[in-house]
Amino acid sequence: MQYVAVTLAPGDSAIAEAGALLYKDASVEMATIFGDGSARDGGSVLDQLWGAGKRVLSGSTLFTTVFTQRGTGPGTVAFSAPYPGTISALKLSDYGGRLICHKDSFLAAARGVAIGIYFQRRILTGLFGGDGFIMQKLEGDGIVFIHMGGTLVERTLAPGEVIHVDTGCLAAMTADIDFDVEQVGGIKSMLFGGEGLFFARLRGPGKIWLQSLPFSRLAGRMLASSLVGTREEGGVFGAIGNILDKR
Repeated sequence: MQYVAVTLAPGDSAIAEAGALLYKDASVEMATIFGDGSARDGGSVLDQLWGAGKRVLSGSTLFTTVFTQRGTGPGTVAFSAPYPGTISALKLSDYGGRLICHKDSFLAAARGVAIGIYFQRRILTGLFGGDGFIMQKLEGDGIVFIHMGGTLVERTLAPGEVIHVDTGCLAAMTADIDFDVEQVGGIKSMLFGGEGLFFARLRGPGKIWLQSLPFSRLAGRMLASSLVGTREEGGVFGAIGNILDKR
């Protein structure tokens, strides 16, 4: 379980998802704002509504937490990962000022980074690409902290190079990656291969970040294990007892 500690100079701010705080110095002021906090002056009411609307569409909450150092010296604020995985610090200016991410990947960023929405252009990609029609779009020139489940895999794809990825394992990609879906194989592979109906097909040039343990896979295994455990504990009488306990 990783966490990230950010040192803020006087007057500097960082933004984070609600509930990500681990600890902070007393001199770091915490405030909750409407929207994504990309406008340092708060922006107009329409700007705030648009920012909040984009966050809801991308699977986040209406509000963002802003942490500002109000002391005379540096202050520290730390954010923790929501589940086991890897936190990666990425500077947006190194990737053309834009990254496309899984909607649960964003953890924290420098104030001024805009958190928007990215719509899939192809219908099949939207339906079977693992995130529906909407992913998160991070724009700006500051540093963002991305959380990815399990182990992080980084790949740089050459022009025309293609890789097939499980749809849930794509955590982030640069904006120049061509993202589409491709059928797994024949009927037998689709029905009994255990990999779903489609792969994510990623074509270079560009860079991709993959997660070895997406939260959906972790949650599915935990649910399956709990159901098996309930059936096995005590056999038929144990199952009857469980039913009676819930009434």
